[in-house]
Amino acid sequence: MSTGTLYITGDTAADKLLNSNGTALLIGMLLDQQVPMEWAFKGPATIKERLGHLDPKKISLIDVENFVSMCCTKPAIHRFPASMSRRIHELCCIIAREYKNKGENMWAGVTDAALLTERLRVLPGFGEEKAQIFIALLGKRMGVVPKNWKTEAGVFGDANPRTVADITSPETLLMVRTWKKAEKAAARDKQSRPLKAKTSK
Repeated sequence: MSTGTLYITGDTAADKLLNSNGTALLIGMLLDQQVPMEWAFKGPATIKERLGHLDPKKISLIDVENFVSMCCTKPAIHRFPASMSRRIHELCCIIAREYKNKGENMWAGVTDAALLTERLRVLPGFGEEKAQIFIALLGKRMGVVPKNWKTEAGVFGDANPRTVADITSPETLLMVRTWKKAEKAAARDKQSRPLKAKTSK
């Protein structure tokens, strides 16, 4: 896996791991929900520090509950460390079994992004939107640009600073965070609007 250009955790070593290790990148993306982006994407480095490695096969052979306990140790890897660590364990089992123990093998040599979408949607926690964001992340930050990658990435393939896929510096991190706050505010405003009463004809 070639070195990417993602800046996200504020920790040089943690970002370097994400930019050079496909398993770490997949784990970070998996954790990216209901917690700050920096916290989510630092998870892979935390796991590597505690285990001494980030080897999918070795992780798959760890008793699930022991792995959960490690991930729950403070500081926990996520707001919901137990459920998310079980997903990580399952993810590592898939990588070890189907992708020769390397996360980047999931997209290595893929010529059409539709296949990549199919592979991502099988992973635990990867719904439609997360798969789209991850394809955008690979295309924008990792140079992985199979045919139709922008189509498969949906709106996240455009130039607007919406997600982790658009972060390369502290400045762009702030831009993405501002975008997310605006989107949440707009959603709250929409929900709070009173419904118009229907008029009888």
